[in-house]
Amino acid sequence: MSEATPILHMFAPQKHMSPFDVNMAADAGFKVIVPYTNVELREVTALVQDAIFSRPPEYGVRTGVFVGGKDAILALDMMKAAKEALVPPFQLSVFADPAGSFTTAAGMVACVEKVLKQKHNRDLNGTTVAVFGATGVVGFASSVIAALEGAKVRMIAHRGVDRVFKAAEVAKERFGVDLEPVPGETPEKKLEIIKSAEVVFAAAAAGIQVLSAQEIQAADKLLVTADVNAVPPAGVEGMDLFMNGEPLPGCPGTLGVGPLAIGDVKYKTEAGLFKRMISATEPVHLDFRDAFKLARSFVA
Repeated sequence: MSEATPILHMFAPQKHMSPFDVNMAADAGFKVIVPYTNVELREVTALVQDAIFSRPPEYGVRTGVFVGGKDAILALDMMKAAKEALVPPFQLSVFADPAGSFTTAAGMVACVEKVLKQKHNRDLNGTTVAVFGATGVVGFASSVIAALEGAKVRMIAHRGVDRVFKAAEVAKERFGVDLEPVPGETPEKKLEIIKSAEVVFAAAAAGIQVLSAQEIQAADKLLVTADVNAVPPAGVEGMDLFMNGEPLPGCPGTLGVGPLAIGDVKYKTEAGLFKRMISATEPVHLDFRDAFKLARSFVA
């Protein structure tokens, strides 16, 4: 491994780089951390090439780019632009985790997979998964991860299906997975969706309840529901913050995975991927698929 100083360039399309991600990178071992804000996609190539051409090729493994923001597609586009800007032997590592949501999605899916295996002796392959908050970063990434594992994923639309259809098209084009957009604007449509689901990912905005206790009680096929929302009210009524495979109150057939159980795995996963960047002997390029592989190792 090169003894060069580990430097991390952190790109944020919005006004601020997340202090959470800066702290995580510092604690992982990066010695020089430079945030760039209001970064546009068209600017990524020049920034990356400034970073690679200013250091000898052997220092590439000690140079990294982190892509933040709050948009999954834009983060993936910026990561792609960064990779395409490399001019071997001048290279660097790239890690995308917008709003920490790729690692959160990885933690959620890994936790649910563990509960399915431990309590029901099955995995995600062939499992019907309903994703609420599907157009958000966590919802999109968790949908793709689950589909890559063979799940039948339904992306639930709350305000018209156009945005969900677009997200499904992007997932098909980039990752080769089929996601089913489903309208769920009315209580009747929503209940129909829940009744057919075996797993629910509640990835809506903080403080929004996705599932009521009454709806869960009516869903006799629902095995596991996971909630990333730690802000009251819970996304899933009755969900305890630390729940990790225990039955939801009044719903003995449905097991819950709470936001702090997911958050513990998310934290370890993000830290682990930053450490992987530093310790790698060759440049690495990390997105939610790599996050899921690592998250699995923490729940095994």
